[in-house]
Amino acid sequence: MAAIELIGISKSFGSVAANRDIHLRVEKGTIHGIVGENGAGKSTLMSIIYGFYQADEGEIRVDERPVAIRGTGEAIAAGIGMVHQHFMLIDNFTVVENVMLGAEKSAFLSSGIARVRGELKRLSREHGLDVDPDAIVGELPVGLQQRVEILKSLYRGADILILDEPTGVLTPAEADHLFAVLRQLRAEGKTIILITHKLREILAVTDSVSVMRRGEMVATRETAKTNSAELAELMVGRRVLLSVDKTPAVPAETRLSVRGLTVRDGRGVAMAKDVSLDIRAGEIVGIAGVAGNGQSELLEAIAGLRPAERGTIELCGERLDPSREGDPAALRARGLAHVPEDRHSMGLVLSFEENENAVLGYHREKGFAKGLFLDRDAMRRDAREKIEAYDIRPPDCRLKTANFSGGNQQKIVLAREMERRPKVLLIGQPTRGVDVGAIEFIHRRIVDMRDAGCAILLVSVELDEIRALSDRILVMFDGEIVGERAAGADEGDLGLLMAGAGEAQAAA
Repeated sequence: MAAIELIGISKSFGSVAANRDIHLRVEKGTIHGIVGENGAGKSTLMSIIYGFYQADEGEIRVDERPVAIRGTGEAIAAGIGMVHQHFMLIDNFTVVENVMLGAEKSAFLSSGIARVRGELKRLSREHGLDVDPDAIVGELPVGLQQRVEILKSLYRGADILILDEPTGVLTPAEADHLFAVLRQLRAEGKTIILITHKLREILAVTDSVSVMRRGEMVATRETAKTNSAELAELMVGRRVLLSVDKTPAVPAETRLSVRGLTVRDGRGVAMAKDVSLDIRAGEIVGIAGVAGNGQSELLEAIAGLRPAERGTIELCGERLDPSREGDPAALRARGLAHVPEDRHSMGLVLSFEENENAVLGYHREKGFAKGLFLDRDAMRRDAREKIEAYDIRPPDCRLKTANFSGGNQQKIVLAREMERRPKVLLIGQPTRGVDVGAIEFIHRRIVDMRDAGCAILLVSVELDEIRALSDRILVMFDGEIVGERAAGADEGDLGLLMAGAGEAQAAA
């Protein structure tokens, strides 16, 4: 029996057809994956199921019965819940307050909170989603915030749960726990729709998988009868190189030298502790580590976005003072580019047009400025060239950046920073939320920049990505560099260092 079925769903935005005649059947009590390139129409389709959008054509059936979903309230009433990639939570509310928001059933708030708290404890216990009901959501790590989103859907009676890129912000251990929770929910009869770019996750946790390409549903497979290569080819429409093809590095002079750098976060906690490293022209140095071990603060300090407590930085032979908040514009002028880990809060202004973000930070340079004013025509010409070179979709430089998918937003940032031909490139999470075809493209660009003589410092929570791209690997744990390994280092060895085992134990 189908938990949910889509019949002939189509949706257009102006001249852009986001979904074309989509047919999808998800069996009850299964985990069904949906994969596709950025801009393939996956998020639009899920937004139709959850009532954010209404289809131009087609029908939705839940438990074999046609339903009209004209808003999220009707989706919830039909037993559909959704956990978004960017959580829909209020940071300064407690867990209880976030869960009951919009679902209050008592005129007396105190009695309603007591009832919700009790129900939350029951749901947490039954589903392995332990979280303190009275914790402030903004103070919880992202893994626990995601649990709050799942609990919020379960509290509202969801039998069909949609998860959009659920592991994009999770550590490997948190992702493993999430998959255990999903398997338990499946065993209890819940139906899960999982949207992810990570084919390894699809193969590990789903029962079946559907592939979307350019707004159409092109295939559905039983997961046990497919593999990464077939899914990647179905997604992109051609064979995809799933490994990184690169020649050995030929390092030259040192471009970036860091000595004894200590950096504190906004709470005053030392996150990077006495860190020293060198990056040479023509090499990629990757930093491996579980998120939250100081990598983010280290990148921000080098990029001039966060002051260091002590230490020195030399950029292309010029000594900088990292003890005070730097001037990112001055660093850019000296040849340093930075792709931040969080494209939304640090890399883009989502309300700006694509062409404005394509030159953000460089907009006062010759070619984009006419005295006090911007040369809009020049900005748009530059943006169109980058759109074509980086296959950014849709190819509309006047579109608001918020209307691009996450992977295409990432391409906008990468194009802006890479096309300046920097001497040193700092990259944080280059392929977060990016599909397999775009990952291949981005990896190729990073290697090409290395081969052209750029010095690259790469931070990624994807250990496979670090191992594939890096010429040298540094491992961070608890704010310190705890080991260095050559390209192609053993995954188990790196994992032990990342867990704090230390050099002696990892070697043993």
